[in-house]
Amino acid sequence: MINIGQQNDTICALSTANGIGAIGLIRISGKEAISIVSKMASKNLVGKESHTAHFATIKNKVGEIIDEVLITIFSEGKSFTGEEIAEIGCHGSPFIQQQIIQLLLDNGCRMAEPGEFTMRAFMNGKMDLSQAEAVADLIASQSRNAHNIAMKQMRGGFSNELKDIREKLINFASLIELELDFGEEDVQFADRTQLNKMVNDVLLYIGRLAKSFELGNAIKNGVPVAIVGAPNTGKSTLLNTLLGEDRAIVSNIEGTTRDVIEETLNINGILFRLIDTAGIREGAETIEAMGIERSLEKIKSAQIVLVMSDFSEEGSKAEGHASMDTKTATEWVEKLQEEYPEKKFLLIGNKSDLRKSSVNSTSISSLSSTFQAISAKEGKGIDELRKWMEEQVLGNFDLANETIVSNVRHFDALTKTEASLQSAKEGLEADVSSDFVAMDIRQAMYQLGSITGDISSDEILGNIFSKFCIGK
Repeated sequence: MINIGQQNDTICALSTANGIGAIGLIRISGKEAISIVSKMASKNLVGKESHTAHFATIKNKVGEIIDEVLITIFSEGKSFTGEEIAEIGCHGSPFIQQQIIQLLLDNGCRMAEPGEFTMRAFMNGKMDLSQAEAVADLIASQSRNAHNIAMKQMRGGFSNELKDIREKLINFASLIELELDFGEEDVQFADRTQLNKMVNDVLLYIGRLAKSFELGNAIKNGVPVAIVGAPNTGKSTLLNTLLGEDRAIVSNIEGTTRDVIEETLNINGILFRLIDTAGIREGAETIEAMGIERSLEKIKSAQIVLVMSDFSEEGSKAEGHASMDTKTATEWVEKLQEEYPEKKFLLIGNKSDLRKSSVNSTSISSLSSTFQAISAKEGKGIDELRKWMEEQVLGNFDLANETIVSNVRHFDALTKTEASLQSAKEGLEADVSSDFVAMDIRQAMYQLGSITGDISSDEILGNIFSKFCIGK
């Protein structure tokens, strides 16, 4: 964990990934950054203009050239951290990188802790805490939407909205506390009707932000999707069709899939973690039975469950049922929905291309409110399935124009803010003493301030930045 008291040290770290590559970047930050690098390089960079790059050679203690490098310098106040920064671009040999870092250490630098560069940017007012956390999210983003959410937060969109809300609460608290100062005169400075409206407006907004966390968390970490059903209903075929490649073995022999297969699928910037499970049936031998047990476990951890059924005339055998046709599968889905009401289920009628009789849409809708007929083998209905999956994640949120919360710490603070504001609202409606209302408002302000770092502790900061990669 970062020691806040060591902020005066000049720090260095490799900012590119470990291993062999075309180039490596070594970052140095602190009051002596440029002068330390100048001691090692063939060119004196002290006093040079900020945001300039300089070609130089770096030699070891006995005068042997380690590498030819490109050094970029940034003046104090004009860099990422707010301090002097020098960045050495060298060849991507681990040996060269280690030799240069050792020279930096010998000349007065120390190794940076995980996240220490970003922490210095926060400490020096270059960004607030929510923006700093977005840096880590940006690095870890694996989809377009995850990237967009992190970028919007890093550029201060979320912070500015929270500051506007906090400003309203500060004005609210000021009026309430002014009344307390004139308590003996029984003076009211605040219109209770307007205050109630303001609290209601803020509550609606905070509630919307907190609700968006389910979407933000799904986009950030991926949405687990379990594909379940009886053997030979086409689970592995569906996985292969969605992925556009033969990832899972497809066979007419029951029990081919004996273990869980996981792959990722990107649908319009949303990452889905597809889980192909072993077919669920009675009488499976030991190894297959272990796969079935894992399948049932994956249903518990999934956010979306695709229940495969045979929509052809024949149907297929399944655990506990005479056949796993669509009608029989519906009964299973209903049981699953009762057991896991928080999950989203879709009953899929596969092999629709083999169905000889006409499809009665009325009878199908009576089977399940969420039913999709497809042919995984022929690719029919797959676009509609993709669209359904995307809609289950997005809900009624507008990713392009709304702020989406993806950080669990922010969600926790928003939830506590919402509880404090609800208490203040109830106090206003019940005409309770102003000091109790002011206490709730102050607590809401505190929670919002903890998101941006207006209110923080060394322990919280150390915990947040220790999760960053070294060199950032």
